[in-house]
Amino acid sequence: MQHTKLGSTDLDVSRICFGTWQFGGDWGGIERADAVAAVRKARRLGINFFDTAQAYGWGESERLLGEALRDELRESRDAIVIATKGGLRRTGDGIERDSSRAWLRQGVDESLRNLGVDHIDLYQVHWPDPDVPIEETASVLDELVRDGKVRYAGVSNYSVAAMEEFQVWRRLDSAQPPYHLFRREAEQDVLPWCHEHRVGVLVYGPLAHGLLTGKFDEHTSFPENDWRSTSELFQGDAFRRNLETVRELGSLAAELGIALAQLAIGWTLANPAVHCAIVGARSKDQIKQTAPAGDLALSADDLERVENVMRAGVAVGGPSPD
Repeated sequence: MQHTKLGSTDLDVSRICFGTWQFGGDWGGIERADAVAAVRKARRLGINFFDTAQAYGWGESERLLGEALRDELRESRDAIVIATKGGLRRTGDGIERDSSRAWLRQGVDESLRNLGVDHIDLYQVHWPDPDVPIEETASVLDELVRDGKVRYAGVSNYSVAAMEEFQVWRRLDSAQPPYHLFRREAEQDVLPWCHEHRVGVLVYGPLAHGLLTGKFDEHTSFPENDWRSTSELFQGDAFRRNLETVRELGSLAAELGIALAQLAIGWTLANPAVHCAIVGARSKDQIKQTAPAGDLALSADDLERVENVMRAGVAVGGPSPD
């Protein structure tokens, strides 16, 4: 598994980052033993970077990750890089954004307990909060770094303008934008800005939330407790058109001798601004299939052929806590 330095930090991270959103229950039920096995398989495959969040099951994902890595975290903590996120609060009606000093401090302490560690390698604000000044958010993250609870601080889903304001108050270590073949708005500004300012980039959703695995068709349905069951991404004419595009990409991947999922992930990693791609898995077989993308080197001709296929695709958005 190839590794890289995350932006200007000294974090040595695998190019595939194991994502754990699915452990929180928003993607339907999971088998705990399978989830633990997937994390441990990721380690055997050379993955040392793991992404989670306070809001993924409100601690459940962090606890499961901590359980799966407990022995290694105890014996060789520096071998593992853990990223988690905060700044969302559960309410009676759902979720609201809260990047205030008090809530972020409370969130960091809860995440430390859930994970069973004494510091978090990378702590990121999950979503921008329009009701809290960025100065306050950036300042408390800087305090947490100076306190030794957090090593590096970043943001997720922030615009360039918001990141520039953040940098007035504290060096921005990382950004986590959505990025996949059907969702490319980050190419317009976020990715070039991060590249110019040497900000570490770990992109989420490189498989378009499962669409780019090639496992879906027009008759695919999801359980009610899977957020995709009500998402426009997986319904209507745009979904049907994108399924055709996915089939074409699958043919190209087969011609290249790789899995479709590897092609999709490798495409995101081919962008010079992208350091890592966050890839989730429910089982060890899933991560075994996708992990080789971390060593994939697509040629200029390969990338051009991908672009030709994607001309028929429909651009999509993504999920949000709103």
